[in-house]
Amino acid sequence: MKALLLLLLAVVTFVMALGTQITIFFHLTYLLLVLLVLAYAWAWSNLQGLEIERHVDNTRAQVGEFIRERLIITNRWALPKLWVEVRDHSDLPYHEPGFVAYIPGYGRRRWAIRTPCTMRGKFIIGPVTIQTGDPFGIFRFSRVDLETYDVLVYPATIDLPSFRLPVAELQGGQDIRFRTFHVTPNVSTVREYVPGDSFNRIHWPSTARTNRLIVKEFELDPSADVWLVLDMEERVHQSIGLGAMQPSDIRPGRELRLPESTEEYAVTATASLARHLLSQGRNVGLLAWGQHREIIPPERESRQLLKILEALAILRAAGSHSLEELLAADSFRFSRNTSLLIVTPSMSRRWTDSLQHLLYRGVRASVVFVDPHSFGGGHEPAPLLSRLNELRVPLYHIRQGEPLDRALREPASMYRTAGISRR
Repeated sequence: MKALLLLLLAVVTFVMALGTQITIFFHLTYLLLVLLVLAYAWAWSNLQGLEIERHVDNTRAQVGEFIRERLIITNRWALPKLWVEVRDHSDLPYHEPGFVAYIPGYGRRRWAIRTPCTMRGKFIIGPVTIQTGDPFGIFRFSRVDLETYDVLVYPATIDLPSFRLPVAELQGGQDIRFRTFHVTPNVSTVREYVPGDSFNRIHWPSTARTNRLIVKEFELDPSADVWLVLDMEERVHQSIGLGAMQPSDIRPGRELRLPESTEEYAVTATASLARHLLSQGRNVGLLAWGQHREIIPPERESRQLLKILEALAILRAAGSHSLEELLAADSFRFSRNTSLLIVTPSMSRRWTDSLQHLLYRGVRASVVFVDPHSFGGGHEPAPLLSRLNELRVPLYHIRQGEPLDRALREPASMYRTAGISRR
């Protein structure tokens, strides 16, 4: 636009010069034309000979970690580049949008970029646009480097040292209080020492932490499968829209601050439970129905945790299928050798009827209830909690603002009829 105005002004002064024969108008016309030519040559040459390279050190990270990358711009010409603007079009939250640099002749500039991961999901780093111009701001040229990188940010995981899972009825997997002779490589849980237990079954880290003898319990292969059932029906989730994680929240030793929504609390709890159970050598699988149906069969291999975290990274509470439908559709996968961990904010009692049928078949189940009432939605969950108490299902109650490791420390087995407080 500025170039057109200057060109129009040059035409006007030339016409005035021809009409008046005043010398200054001729000089002004020549000056404007020379300015346009020099500005164009400057802006064009400032973009030539530039090469840009990007190296992303890690394309996988967790919430609370950092994506690290290096950006290198090289000038292959002898002429220095006095003003080069780099604009980054990455959609990763809090990624640096760009910068302005001076690059000497045959020189190189390097930038180390460290982006905090504050949100789970799949993001794209790149492309990059290089812009430059002349000192007068008349012309502006740009070039796009289309190279991109896919980055996957896994949900955060919390250490759950005190969580215990009621296991399915397999030999050696029950919470027994008498001497057992079954010792296998598969540890299902730990308990207090009782007279008659072998000393080679003592779990010394737990013993040191609790200051009392703790022994390991074993189960025979095949070990009981553990299914993590995550409810991602859109209408049951709540969000107060406040308290999203900020880059300043990511510091060593500082507790992560989750976005204040039942969706993020449920996903983080599921990821943490998967890591905890897999670290104990359990067969863990995932069932969820968000924007698509997600089924990961139970396994205990080291790759299993990454499979589950990758699925949870992109899974959203956008499903139209209820927890009741999910349990009914996949009930054939559950047997007496199965433990269910249901993570849900649903206060509908209909899904507890489906759960009751599974319990009659010998399936063991625990419920991690993310209380939507504490997030400003729904009604008091006391009727649902009473129903689960009737079914004798271990219940973990998570409220807004409550640390997950504390909420998952031990089940709340009984509730007051007038409220939801633990007793």
